[in-house]
Amino acid sequence: MDSVQYLKYIVGLLIVLGLIALVTLLARKFGMVPKVQRKPGSPSRLSISDMTAIDAKRRLVLIRRDEKEHLLLLGPERDLVVEQNITPPTDPDHISETDK
Repeated sequence: MDSVQYLKYIVGLLIVLGLIALVTLLARKFGMVPKVQRKPGSPSRLSISDMTAIDAKRRLVLIRRDEKEHLLLLGPERDLVVEQNITPPTDPDHISETDK
């Protein structure tokens, strides 16, 4: 291939990347991408408390939402709620006898 062919491919690639960027900017400008806005200084209602890998494809995730915790099993095929509305311990250093 000569250098003219390479130049055509590079120009074509730049045009496609430019079109992708233009569509992205237009989608954001016209509100096609949902936005979540919190009040500044307000506490976060959702967080990940803990995560443990079960095997290469699955993991247990402890999600905290509004002072309640939910245990989820995440995998490639499906996600499963193992337990919900768990009340978190008040003392972070608290370890029950069954956990030892």
